[in-house]
Amino acid sequence: MATIGFIGLGNMGGPMAANLAKAGHNVQAFDLSADALAKAVEAGCQSMPSAVDAVKGAGVVITMLPAGKHVKSLLIEADTALFDCLAEGALVIDCSTIDAQTAREVAAVAAAKGIHFIDAPVSGGVGGAQAGTLTFIVGGDAQQYAAAKPVLEAMGKNIFHAGDHGAGQVAKACNNMMLAILMAGTCEALNMGIKNGLDPAVLSDIMKQSSGNNWALQVYNPVPGVMENVPASRDYQGGFQVDLMFKDLGLAMDISQQSACATPMGSAARALFNLHKSQGNGHLDFSSLIRLY
Repeated sequence: MATIGFIGLGNMGGPMAANLAKAGHNVQAFDLSADALAKAVEAGCQSMPSAVDAVKGAGVVITMLPAGKHVKSLLIEADTALFDCLAEGALVIDCSTIDAQTAREVAAVAAAKGIHFIDAPVSGGVGGAQAGTLTFIVGGDAQQYAAAKPVLEAMGKNIFHAGDHGAGQVAKACNNMMLAILMAGTCEALNMGIKNGLDPAVLSDIMKQSSGNNWALQVYNPVPGVMENVPASRDYQGGFQVDLMFKDLGLAMDISQQSACATPMGSAARALFNLHKSQGNGHLDFSSLIRLY
């Protein structure tokens, strides 16, 4: 079992750290939120007073942060940067969803210091984080992937090696762009059915057994009351925020511009989420997009 420094205990990071502790690892946790830290302690983690303290003696460090600027600041730019606090040979696994270029830049700095860094963004939502069934999409070399895999398996069910540094972030951007498109289309179709007198639960069952079936219908229905234990049935609280989906779609659009890829549906989905966000819904789960309709 390893000593793991875990920084970032939000809706995703908190359950991930809890599953590492459940698997027997010594998890030294830190978050700016006292409530998040308290929950981590209840789940078997150690509460640390700072990020620097969280990585002391840790052979593995996991970060789950909002954006690339936070990852870069914490690891390489802060007055006491974490890369300056780690022993040579330490493994840093960044599970944040950030831009691929930042992931590559941080990996290069890590390599110069003798530290292993991989980007390993996740898919599967809060439910997957709680159940330990997340998908991890890893960017790094083969040796780093092999070293990280046993740790990631304590938090997830599917571990993929997408390619070299930054590849995990590119794959995640592709996935989340598709997710946004599917959720927007699902909201649109369900809304049309409801407006024409159909029961959304019945329509959802019909589409799940037909060619319109998709992940949103299967496990994340956006209509309140159709499914239990999804954000739609909790007033869209405690899920994947509209703000974060809009950020991820921005990352996808950056990649599309850099590579001259046509993404008309991704662009349309981003415009819809931007409109929803501008109406004060950024803190809600992204399935709340159905309210826009």
